[in-house]
Amino acid sequence: MESRIEATADVDTRAEVGEGSLVWHLAQVREGAKIGRNCVIGRGAYIGPRVRLGDNVKLQNYALVYEPAVLEDGVFLGPAAVLTNDRYPRSVDAGGRLKRQDDWEAVAVHVREGASIGARAVCVAPVTIGRWALVAAGAVVTRDVPDFALVAGVPARQIRWAGRAGIPLTDEGSGHFTCPLTGTEYRETDGVLSERGA
Repeated sequence: MESRIEATADVDTRAEVGEGSLVWHLAQVREGAKIGRNCVIGRGAYIGPRVRLGDNVKLQNYALVYEPAVLEDGVFLGPAAVLTNDRYPRSVDAGGRLKRQDDWEAVAVHVREGASIGARAVCVAPVTIGRWALVAAGAVVTRDVPDFALVAGVPARQIRWAGRAGIPLTDEGSGHFTCPLTGTEYRETDGVLSERGA
């Protein structure tokens, strides 16, 4: 299945858009960006130079992904979510001159497989969002998020565990958790959650 790029989208000729992917109105995909297969890039979304998106990634309307971010397979970014790339942002240098590309070092947000970032959440680089983690809407992430963690607030703090289905897990006690939707069992050991049998 061919990709579909709306006429009002701005996709640089040096970007790659995988089979079956859809780029909606007014989205911008910069040079060197790579979008995997079966992705959906919402209206007004921005994907910076050399950003990497895996397969089956969804960026909702007006999500902003700045280079050199990496989003693995199955990642979801909610409306107006932002992945930053500058530790010390300034428009000008110490002498008052407009900063250029070589005046700063871009740092990445890395979003691991299956993770979801809610509407208007901000991930302040450099951070890694773990596999199947869930970042609540409006959260500000300033440190790494473990696999399966549900984080919320400003700054974001872990409040629960969430399974692959994205639903908070039920605490069965003694480090055992279950997904109320799928019945999948999880185990916590030393602050790390893993699926039983995985």
